[in-house]
Amino acid sequence: MAEKRDYYEVLGVAKNANADEIKKAYRKAAIKYHPDKNPGDKEAEEKFKEAAEAYDVLSNPDKRARYDQFGHAGMSGAAGGGAGGFGGFGGGFSMEDIFSQFGDIFGGHFGGGFRSSGTSARANRGSDIRVRVRLTLQEIANGVTKKLKINKTVACDQCGGTGAKDSHSYATCSTCNGAGYVTRVENTFFGRMQTQGVCPTCEGTGKVITATCDKCKGEGTLRGQEVVEIKIPAGVGEGMVLTVTGKGNAARHGGVSGDLQVVIEEEPDAALVRDGNDLIHNLNITVTTALLGGTVEVPTVDGRAKIKIAPGTHAGKVLRLGGKGLPEVNGYGRGDELIVVDITIPSKLSAEEKRLVEQLSAQPSFQRAESTKNQNIFERMKSFFR
Repeated sequence: MAEKRDYYEVLGVAKNANADEIKKAYRKAAIKYHPDKNPGDKEAEEKFKEAAEAYDVLSNPDKRARYDQFGHAGMSGAAGGGAGGFGGFGGGFSMEDIFSQFGDIFGGHFGGGFRSSGTSARANRGSDIRVRVRLTLQEIANGVTKKLKINKTVACDQCGGTGAKDSHSYATCSTCNGAGYVTRVENTFFGRMQTQGVCPTCEGTGKVITATCDKCKGEGTLRGQEVVEIKIPAGVGEGMVLTVTGKGNAARHGGVSGDLQVVIEEEPDAALVRDGNDLIHNLNITVTTALLGGTVEVPTVDGRAKIKIAPGTHAGKVLRLGGKGLPEVNGYGRGDELIVVDITIPSKLSAEEKRLVEQLSAQPSFQRAESTKNQNIFERMKSFFR
C-alpha cells in the first residue's frame, strides 16, 4: 500500500494556511481532477479523492489539530469506517459522499452530486452526534473498548427506514424518471460541462412515496437508542476527537447516517500526573532511607514497581523509569515515569530520638553538611531542635 502524502502537500498550502486558503486550494485541485473534466481517467479520480480527504481533515479544526500533532496516525482507522473505526474520509467514502459534503465548494462549475455506474446518489444525511468519554490513565495506557448507549434517531423498524407503508407504496419520480439524479448542461470557462445532481424531488431514490408508514408517518426515522461498541487506541489525550463513521443520527428515507464523535476526557489519577507521554510521581521517603539508601515501591500504570534509593539521596532528585509512561498514539515509542523524591521529616521526636539525632549531628559527616548533598536533610533536621 502506497504511503499517504502529507495533506498540506496534497493541497499545496503551507502548514499555517488559513481556512480560506485551504478552501481555495481544494477547489482548484477538485476542478483540475474533476471526473467530468477527466472522463475515464482513474489517476485523476484518485487525486480527486485524495484532495477531498485532505480537505476533510484540514477544514475541520479538531481533525486538523489532531493531524498536526500525530500526522496520519492521528486519523487512526481512516480507511476502516463503520462501527469501531475512526477517521475522517479515507478509502471508505465514495464519489457520492464527496459531492454530498463538499458540492458547494465548486461554485456552480460542477453539480452538487455525481452518479457512478450502478450507485444511486443520496441527498439526505443524518446529523452527527458528539459524546464525551472519561478514561483512566490505565485505559489510556493500554487502549480500551467502550460500550456506549446513545440516544439518537434510528431507522423505523416497521418500514426499515424507507418511510413507505409497504413495498407497493411507491411511484416512479416524475422529475428524474426514476434515475435519482438530474442532468444539466452548462457553459463554463472549461467549455460545455454536463453535470449530474441529486434529484430534489425524490432525494436520489428515484421513487416517491404514495402511502406513508403508520409508525414513523413517512419520515423513516424514530427516536431510540443504540449501544455502540468503540475501540479507543492507546495513547489518546484530553480533547482528542475520535469519529465512528455512520453511528450518528439516522437520515430520513434511508439516507446516509451521520457520524458519532467521541471526545476524550482524562480522569485525574491519585498517584500519577501526566506530562505529555511522561508520567510524574511524587515519592516521599524517610530520612533514614535518604541517608542509608534502600528499596521502595512506586505505582505505575501497569501496577507497582520496586526501585532502589541510593545512599545520600537528597530532596528534589528525579529518578527515571524508562518506558513506564504512556505510548504514542501511533503505537511507536513510549514515555517514561519520572519519580520526584521528597523526604519526610517527622514532626515530633521522643526524648530518646532527639538525643540520638543530636549525637548524629555532632559527627564529622554532618558537620561538613554545608558542602555535601546532605545539607538539605541536615538543615531540616536541625530546625526541630531550635
